[in-house]
Amino acid sequence: MIDPSLMGRLSFAHTQPTKPPLQPGRHSLGIAEERDTFLYVPNGLEEEVAVPLMVLFHGGGGSAEKVAHFLEQHAEQNQFLLMVPQSIYPTWDIVIGGNGPDLHRLNTALAKVAEHYFIDPDRFCFAGFSDGGSYAMSIGLTNGDLVTHVVVFSGGFMSVFMQEGAPHIFITHGLSDEQLPIETSGRPNAQKMKAAGYDVTYLEFNGNHSIQPPIVDLAVKFFLTKPANR
Repeated sequence: MIDPSLMGRLSFAHTQPTKPPLQPGRHSLGIAEERDTFLYVPNGLEEEVAVPLMVLFHGGGGSAEKVAHFLEQHAEQNQFLLMVPQSIYPTWDIVIGGNGPDLHRLNTALAKVAEHYFIDPDRFCFAGFSDGGSYAMSIGLTNGDLVTHVVVFSGGFMSVFMQEGAPHIFITHGLSDEQLPIETSGRPNAQKMKAAGYDVTYLEFNGNHSIQPPIVDLAVKFFLTKPANR
């Protein structure tokens, strides 16, 4: 029998927390000596209340620092947890050659967060930029029985061997993207997912290969809207 993790399946499951909540601010989760995952905790979270979680994947050659600042203030204002993993290699394993160590770290990091918080099962988002957008799409569709929302900022491709559930999809792409042209990435990705029956919000913007703050505002509102079918 094939190991489900080789297909991109996460073993994480929702559980009740066993440890007290963390103090507000940024925390390293301590799952790796280098390129650790960190968690941003906003002020004022109510204890024993399910809290939304966004997992944000950086682009190729990037880091948590390069993307976290786009979402941290949103996490603070809208009372959600922001978890930012970092790929072991310059980009995510699925881009290089298949699911492996990054997926294992993701499982471990999610379990660490769940020790302290009950993650809202109706607002659990995978988001990412560029290669991170490709990763969010691929792992999000593979684990759509767990992930409720997928947000893709200028993603490139999907690598999906099995589809589970029906996450809601938000895709945005720049008309003048010089690295991942919209004609071969954003548009066909959105079309394929619509054809497969997913609920897709697709937005093009005048810009290049970048994260646009006004688009982030829309993506956060999308994420915090509970799906009617869950």
